[in-house]
Amino acid sequence: MTASQQAAAARRNVQPPPAHASLGAGVVVTDASGRVLLGLHRSGVWELPGGKVEPGESVEAAAVRELAEETALVADAADVEVLGLILDSVTSDRMTRMTVATTVGAFRGAPAVTEPDKIERWEWTDPDRLPEALFLPSAQVLRTWRPDLPIPDGPFHRYAMARLPG
Repeated sequence: MTASQQAAAARRNVQPPPAHASLGAGVVVTDASGRVLLGLHRSGVWELPGGKVEPGESVEAAAVRELAEETALVADAADVEVLGLILDSVTSDRMTRMTVATTVGAFRGAPAVTEPDKIERWEWTDPDRLPEALFLPSAQVLRTWRPDLPIPDGPFHRYAMARLPG
């Protein structure tokens, strides 16, 4: 490869194509009783903690950052397990929403409303008694976590993650 080809390849690697997708992390957090943490959004739907993965950030880092920002719970990236990827073809006709389903194995603190303009309250909820009004991406993360949950399926594509050795 010539020097100009190497320079062109280097430029290409740092210039992404126009965005057609959004990547987020949905975080399943459970307490000692096995209840899952859900927040009541001001719109009236229940949702998991989570949000956008920032450029240069790992999914695990995004999960613990979003968890802390939204609930005041503190976790370590090493305690995050990536369960799968969900492609959402429902909630937007302009952009594909990709949500990485994660669980947090350990955390410190107690849930608190840190974004009162978005979340009314956080509640520990029995996963077998989930509210009907679930945010669609959160519902699909819960379904990835526990496929047996009585959550209606939809036109989502779910991909399980295989753990690599090491």
